[in-house]
Amino acid sequence: MKPSLACASISVAPDLSLYHVGPSLDHGPLPSIFYFALSGPDTLCVDPYNQPVQFLSDRMVRFFSLTLPAHENNLPPQQAIGTWAEEMGRGIDRLSPFLDAVQQCIEFAIHERFVDPHHLGVAGLSRGALIASHVAARDKRIRFILQFAPLTTLSTSKEFCSLTDDPLVRSFDAIHTAPFIYDRHTRLYIGNHDTLVSTRSCFNFCTTLVEEARKAQISTPQIEMIISPSIGHKGHGTPPEIFQQGIQWLGSSLNRG
Repeated sequence: MKPSLACASISVAPDLSLYHVGPSLDHGPLPSIFYFALSGPDTLCVDPYNQPVQFLSDRMVRFFSLTLPAHENNLPPQQAIGTWAEEMGRGIDRLSPFLDAVQQCIEFAIHERFVDPHHLGVAGLSRGALIASHVAARDKRIRFILQFAPLTTLSTSKEFCSLTDDPLVRSFDAIHTAPFIYDRHTRLYIGNHDTLVSTRSCFNFCTTLVEEARKAQISTPQIEMIISPSIGHKGHGTPPEIFQQGIQWLGSSLNRG
């Protein structure tokens, strides 16, 4: 493993930066992955968050990312979920504007011929996986979804314990994306005892996706959930072999299209 990778910043708008790692943008549109974990640079350039990037570094695949809300200006990532909870408790929605910004970046990258819209995937780690679900729900061109240790229900986080019935908080639960993404190729990876984001919550999200696909008369939904032994704090870690397995699936899927 390389300790880090260099990434470039692309100015999409005066206050909107899109980060990129991969083949030169001069090569024209290529299969691409929008990947979310922490800040844009940390997601793409710092181990272990960028292990998916490292494992596809020999492929003609581009990675893009944006800085998640409450990860700006070197804010401690451990405080991000608490910041989300504090703001939502005051009725402040920072996730919807962020999702709008992601959509703007996707349109920009396609228009500038950086991204092949027929070979487009999204990936996320933990809170970034929740973002990935919502990004895919907004854009049908995203045919492949990969999630590692996904946060699927905000109220499972202790920071949201007093907001379990808050309509704004509930509106961002991943289950609400199911009616829009049931027809995608989706793979979820989670530990067998992840008490931070809840293995059970992930399973419920997966089964809801399958139920939506069945209602749409899709006989063999391409939706998978892979459970492996939990590691790390509260069982929430993702080992290198899982990152490798997942990202190689996504890379191969994008090349097949």
